[in-house]
Amino acid sequence: MPDHTLVIIPARRSATRLPEKPLARIGDAPMIVQVWRRSREADIGRVVVACDDAEIAAAVRDAGGEAVMTAADHPSGSDRIHEALCRLDPDGAVSVVVNVQGDLPTIEPATIRAALDPLADPEVDIATLAAVIRIEEERTNPNVVKVVGSPLSDRRLRALYFTRATAPHGDGPLHHHIGLYAFRRAALTRFVALPPSALEQRERLEQLRALEAGMRIDVAVVDAVPLGVDTPADLERARALLS
Repeated sequence: MPDHTLVIIPARRSATRLPEKPLARIGDAPMIVQVWRRSREADIGRVVVACDDAEIAAAVRDAGGEAVMTAADHPSGSDRIHEALCRLDPDGAVSVVVNVQGDLPTIEPATIRAALDPLADPEVDIATLAAVIRIEEERTNPNVVKVVGSPLSDRRLRALYFTRATAPHGDGPLHHHIGLYAFRRAALTRFVALPPSALEQRERLEQLRALEAGMRIDVAVVDAVPLGVDTPADLERARALLS
């Protein structure tokens, strides 16, 4: 798998709640470099940062990493990683693309590796991650995206829906979706060519576009949700964790 897998970390400089987020210092390096390090430690393939800013690219390269410049007007990280894939591998040698968000500086390498597990099934187009919700207020928080899925095993779901609502109803676990994806190359190419779907626009969740188009998404269940850095408070938590 590593010979055919490309890990791409999309990064853009502008952020409403935390300006200059990719370049925010955490420990001895900018946040984007910390994410690049965790992705390298996962040891699943070549790791590249896809960015829209020369300073971000320089920070990654100064740390010994690889960066590729992409357009500044991409509507999503999926579109950015597709452009990067086409630039980096025009001959089609890469068959799996892993999209690691650039604001997960404390993510465990094993969590990144887990995203590949569902792709062992050739019927799966896209793989992603989730963790069981254990904090009561997250069950009703619309900022915590839930995945509703059919259990295939204790650590695997077949995704039926993603929602900001509290779902499914009744007794049993709820799963907090983690926005890290492993795409088969053909699935990524198809996905970015599709127009935004009705449920995607209603829920503001782009993965629903894939489900509405009949693509199969399976979910690996991991032990914990990695810290996503969106606010100054999140940044301080990340600094404490990596201190």
